[in-house]
Amino acid sequence: MDKSSPSPSPSPSSSPSPEERVSLTKAGTAPAAGAVLRASDADRDRTAEILREALAEGRLTAEEHAERIGAVYEARTHGELEPLVHDLPTGRPSAAEAAPVRPYDASVRPGMSAAENLVAVFGGATRKGRWRVRPRMNAFALFGGVEIDLTEAVFEQREVVINACAVFGGVDIKLPENISVRCTGTGVFGGFDVKAGKDPDPEAPVVVVTGFAFFGGVEARPRRGKRLKDLRAAN
Repeated sequence: MDKSSPSPSPSPSSSPSPEERVSLTKAGTAPAAGAVLRASDADRDRTAEILREALAEGRLTAEEHAERIGAVYEARTHGELEPLVHDLPTGRPSAAEAAPVRPYDASVRPGMSAAENLVAVFGGATRKGRWRVRPRMNAFALFGGVEIDLTEAVFEQREVVINACAVFGGVDIKLPENISVRCTGTGVFGGFDVKAGKDPDPEAPVVVVTGFAFFGGVEARPRRGKRLKDLRAAN
């Protein structure tokens, strides 16, 4: 008779649970460098552009896009941006610098600054008066309103792109009469009302309004009698 006793089966407490194994693994592994790298406005801008293209191609629904675009502008690190586009063909946002916008002439600095973000969530955000327009602007309105007034602004580059997203809210863009306007936006159960046109002056600034409106509205129209007095003002 074999008197050797079988090995006792391990008690539940002697074997770590799956959750504990994940914690132990994480504890012994340093976080990836990209996950903790602080995100810039340009990084958030590129991620928003990836999401906009995914919406236009039908890869994301309007609800999914609205949820992700809100998270983009709240993200502080690359690790928070990457999950928002990991399932899209373009993958994670590139860290490469965007190409500089061509300046009017050698005396005017090219538009190298990061995008400007205007966010209104159950409130309002306004940009008006005498201010320098950046090459790219992001306007996001969720149950709120964003107002962008370009009638007294200073254009330091020929082309300005405004990415306007309105979800149960509105984005109102006031334009001077003597600029060219293009529109690539879309309305989904909402209105995307942009009065496009080309100014006769070949050196006139060009404003491109893109984005989408979901149960909301985006409007961009010239204001009668409002004209830029100095298209190349640097002060």
